[in-house]
Amino acid sequence: MVKTIEEIILIKKSAFLASKTLGMLAKEIKPGVNTLYLDKLAENYIRDHGGIPAFLGLYDFPNTLCASPNHQVVHGVPNQTPLCNGDILSIDCGVYMNGFYGEHAYTFEVGEVSNNIKKFLDCSKKSLYIGVSKCKNENYIGDIGFSIQNCIEKNGYSVVKDLVGHGLGKKMHEDPQVPNFGEKGKGLKLKEGFVLSIEPMVNKGSPEVFFHNDGWTITTSDKNISSHFEHNVAIVDGFPCLLSTFQYIYKELNIQSWEEEPFQNEKIYINHF
Repeated sequence: MVKTIEEIILIKKSAFLASKTLGMLAKEIKPGVNTLYLDKLAENYIRDHGGIPAFLGLYDFPNTLCASPNHQVVHGVPNQTPLCNGDILSIDCGVYMNGFYGEHAYTFEVGEVSNNIKKFLDCSKKSLYIGVSKCKNENYIGDIGFSIQNCIEKNGYSVVKDLVGHGLGKKMHEDPQVPNFGEKGKGLKLKEGFVLSIEPMVNKGSPEVFFHNDGWTITTSDKNISSHFEHNVAIVDGFPCLLSTFQYIYKELNIQSWEEEPFQNEKIYINHF
C-alpha cells in the first residue's frame, strides 16, 4: 500500500493524463452529443499522449470511459443515445502509463441545468475536498468516510454505501477500501505514502442502487439523479497531496477555482503535458 516518492510521481503522471483527457472532453459535452463519440475521443487522446486506456478490457469492460448520465451512478457503458439539455453526465476516466494507474471522475452539466441541480453538484464536489482534507498521517479511513457522509447528509442528500473508493498503484484497485461513510477514529490508520482514490458517489434521493443485468450499469433505485467526483491523493509529508486536477476542465469551462491549492506539494511537482 505504501508508495515511494518516485512511485507517487509516476502515478501522478497517469492521473494528470486522465485529468487532461477530461479537460479535452469538457468542451465536447453538449446537447445532441452521444457518449460513444466521447469515448472514442478519449481513447485516441490517451493513446496519442503515450498512455493506455485503463478501463478498456479491465474486468472485460468494453470501453475507455465509464459514462453515466442522470440517474446512472457509475460504470455506465457509452452508447449512441444523444445527451439532452439539462442532463448531467458523470465521466470516469482511467490511464495506465509507466507501470502505474491513475483515474479521475467529474460530473458535467449538459447545456443549462436547474439551480437545484447546481446546488446538488456543488455539495457533492465539496464533500470530495472535505474527504481529501482528512487524508493525513495518523488519521483513519473512518475519518474520511465520516466527513464525506456528514457533509452530504446535512444537506439532505445521501451517499451510496454499496460502492467505495480504494487504493491505487500498480493495480487499479488496491487496498484499502475507502467508504464514503464511517465513524471517526475507526478503520485502518493512514500512513505516509498511501495513495487513495477518494470518490464520493452521491444520490439526490435514496442511497439505494440497482445493479443491472449487463454486469456494469448501476442506477439509483428511485430514478433520482446521482453524481460522481473523484481525485487521486497521496499522503506526502503527513498531509494530502493531489495527484489529479480539475484545472483542465475549469480552463475549458471558464471556471476560476482555488480549491486545489491547499493540497499541493513541491516534492511531486511535474510539468504539465
